[in-house]
Amino acid sequence: QVQLVESGGGLVQPGGSLRLSCAASGSFFAIELMGWYRQAPGKQRELVASITSGGTANYAGSVKGRFTMTRDNVKNTVYLQMNSLKPEDTAVYYCNADVGRFVDTVNIWGQGTLVTVSS
Repeated sequence: QVQLVESGGGLVQPGGSLRLSCAASGSFFAIELMGWYRQAPGKQRELVASITSGGTANYAGSVKGRFTMTRDNVKNTVYLQMNSLKPEDTAVYYCNADVGRFVDTVNIWGQGTLVTVSS
């Protein structure tokens, strides 16, 4: 079974930085499109950033210029470098991936990691 595990969340002051990571484990052939989503209390889950298997990243307008998504295909891990954090960035951040297994493709969600931006 394929699993995604996020880490790196925590409490940070406005203007600070955090780096989230998401590692894939299990049996799979390749990891295709990956994305970071976030969900704040009372709000819908929204896409923050995505990255293709080739390393092309796309960002939501609210985080563009502040967040950077990268991937390490050798380690089967993606990262989200979060700079100049704002209180409105506070949310549970979830990793998502399209995982190509040997006979099929599945969409996988991680368990989430909490990011709190507050003084």
